[in-house]
Amino acid sequence: MVFLKKVELVDDVMHHLAECGIRGGTIVEGTGMAKSLADMESLPMFGMLRFILSDEEKLKCKILLFAIDEEQVALAQEKIREVVGDFREPNTGVMFTIPIKNTEGFGGDKI
Repeated sequence: MVFLKKVELVDDVMHHLAECGIRGGTIVEGTGMAKSLADMESLPMFGMLRFILSDEEKLKCKILLFAIDEEQVALAQEKIREVVGDFREPNTGVMFTIPIKNTEGFGGDKI
């Protein structure tokens, strides 16, 4: 799972993954909590975030979801890092894995 703040890199990430045989990803639009809080007029303290946060920090993010074989995880992470760079850099995103124990709807294939 990748929460990508550098939304302009989504197509490159997907292309790199497809080139090495990783398919079946889903992309979802996301908005961070800071953006929501900055837009709350009823909470003046949080409304000040609108002035503190840069435009880049207020942007939406893309959530990339993949259900892949465990053997593909390291390769997928490597390919994503090749495009995105160091996730420790500010406003890059977050990448992590969650084990999947049960699946349905993969064209008869089990993961």
